Amino acid sequence: MSGDDESGDDWFESALDDEGGDGESRDAPPTSESDAEESASADTGLFGDDGQSERSGGESPFDDDGSSAFGEESTSSPFDDGGDSSSSGGGGPAGTAAGTAGDDDGGGLFDDDFATAFESAGSGDGDSDSGFEEEFESDIPRVDIGIEGLDQMIQGGIPQRHLVVTIGSAGTGKTTFGLQFLHHGLQNGENAVFLTLEQSHDAILNTADDRGWGFEAYEEQGQLAIVDLDPVEMANSLDNIRGELPDLIEKFGADRLVLDSVSLLEMMYDDQSRRRTEVFDFTRSLKRAGVTTMLVSEASETNPFASRHGIIEYLTDAVFILQYVRSEASETRLAVEIQKIRNANHSRETKPYEITNDGISVYQQANIF
Repeated sequence: MSGDDESGDDWFESALDDEGGDGESRDAPPTSESDAEESASADTGLFGDDGQSERSGGESPFDDDGSSAFGEESTSSPFDDGGDSSSSGGGGPAGTAAGTAGDDDGGGLFDDDFATAFESAGSGDGDSDSGFEEEFESDIPRVDIGIEGLDQMIQGGIPQRHLVVTIGSAGTGKTTFGLQFLHHGLQNGENAVFLTLEQSHDAILNTADDRGWGFEAYEEQGQLAIVDLDPVEMANSLDNIRGELPDLIEKFGADRLVLDSVSLLEMMYDDQSRRRTEVFDFTRSLKRAGVTTMLVSEASETNPFASRHGIIEYLTDAVFILQYVRSEASETRLAVEIQKIRNANHSRETKPYEITNDGISVYQQANIF
C-alpha cells in the first residue's frame, strides 16, 4: 500500500496478499494525493478473484426499498388532527392564544388532559419486555449472535441482513464481540468477512486462536476473509469501495460481516455533514449487499450510551451497548444492554457479562444492581 506500488496493483488485493503471505504488518498509508487516486482507480476486488461461492439471487432485497432514514419528508404535519383552522382562533400567535383560551371544546393535541393521558399510557397489563410471555411469530429469517445469555435476551434472534452496531468504551470487549459473532456463523457453515481498520491481519488471527476458534483453518478453507485496511486509504477510496463492496460480498458468498471500527472511518471527516453523508452511503452499500453486518463503534466520551459521533446508532437496525458499571460498594463490572432491535422482541434489562478465554458470556439470570 506504499506509494511505490505498481500501477496495476490494487490496495484491496494487496491487503489479501499480505494476509496470506509473510504476515508483515500493514504498510504506511498513501503519502500524496496521487497515491490515493491511484489506489482508488484500481480494477481488482476487495477479496481477489478466489471467492468460493456465489449467493443465489442477483438482486438485493434492500434496493430501493424506501427504508432510508433520509427519505422524502412527509408533507403532512405529525400533529395535524384534520381540524379547521378557525377552531384555533386564527393563524397568528394572537389568534392561537385566543382560540386556546376561549373554547375548551375546540380540540387540541390531546383529547384528554395530561393526567388522563398518562393514566391511559400506564394502564397496560404490566407484562415485561423480558418475559416473552406471548409467542412471537415472524416470517423474517433470523440469526443468533452466538453469545451465551445474550441470545436468550432476543426472542427468535436478530433478523438476517440487519445492520447491527456494538458501542462501548476501551476494554469492554467490542472486538471480541464481533469475532464471536463471526465464529458462531463459521461453525454453522456460513462464510464471513472481518474488515479491520485498527489491527493487523495476524493480530486478529492470534486473538481468535487464543480462544480456540481456529480462524486460520477457516481462512484456508476459503470460508473466512480477514482484510486489514488503513483508515486513511479507505476514506480516500470510499466511493470505490461502496461501488465494489456489494458485488464482492455476493461473489464471496458472505453471510456475516464485521467492520472494526466505524469510528476510525468517521474520524477521517472533519465536517459533520459530510461525515454523516459518507457513513450513511456506506451503510446503504452494506444493505444492498444483503449481508448481516456488525459495526463496532467507540462510545462517546461523555455518554456511554451513544457512539463517539452520535451517528451510527440512527443508521443501524440494532444497537448493543457495552459499558462499565461502577459502584463504591462493589467492584467495577461489565454490563450489556440492548438499546433497540427492529422487527424483534428483546429484553430491556441491563445484564452483567464477563470476558473469558472462551469469549463473552452474559449472565441472563443475574441483575447488575
